[in-house]
Amino acid sequence: MTISQEQLQQILPGNPYLDHWTEALNKILPDYDINTPQREAAFLAQCAHESGGFTALHENLNYRAATLRKVFPKYFPTDALAEQYASQPNKAELIANRVYANRMGNGDEASGDGYRYCGRGLIQLTGKNNYQAFADSLEMPVEDVPAFLETFEGAIQSACWFWEANNLNQYADTDDILTMTKRINGGTIGLEDRKKHYEHAKHVLGA
Repeated sequence: MTISQEQLQQILPGNPYLDHWTEALNKILPDYDINTPQREAAFLAQCAHESGGFTALHENLNYRAATLRKVFPKYFPTDALAEQYASQPNKAELIANRVYANRMGNGDEASGDGYRYCGRGLIQLTGKNNYQAFADSLEMPVEDVPAFLETFEGAIQSACWFWEANNLNQYADTDDILTMTKRINGGTIGLEDRKKHYEHAKHVLGA
């Protein structure tokens, strides 16, 4: 089923790039069998929640020292260390390199992998292992993936890849927004907002 720009405007009010998103969605969703109003509504709702209405395609790591201590206490056990990172002009890069070092396929803090493979796309892909798996699915060099994820097509393609890898169509078919959210989020953060987006998208798409 084709999604019209008018429908998308209702689902993503205020988004300035509706023409680009509409074109990319209609091009890519059918390749992943996201091809019924119910599946489309579920996909759009989850992505809208994850990306602030299709506006945030890059993880925001511009934390203040106090926030670092709360969000990443394991990596910033003291106020002095948190302040050391938060006071730098390139703090987002430094923070990502620290908190994502030596896991998810990333190298150590000095390797720069943490920032290179930080969260990007509509459902944020994170870590070199995930970037590599996504690259392999498209037969693309992993070095090209970070920039691709911040394009309209790349942001949708990666979210579709994640969707397929986690068999999320089956939960969309049964209206199981709870299990879908757990697969995406690892928990139930934002569940009520996701439900609201989902019911609205179903109404707009006639699901």
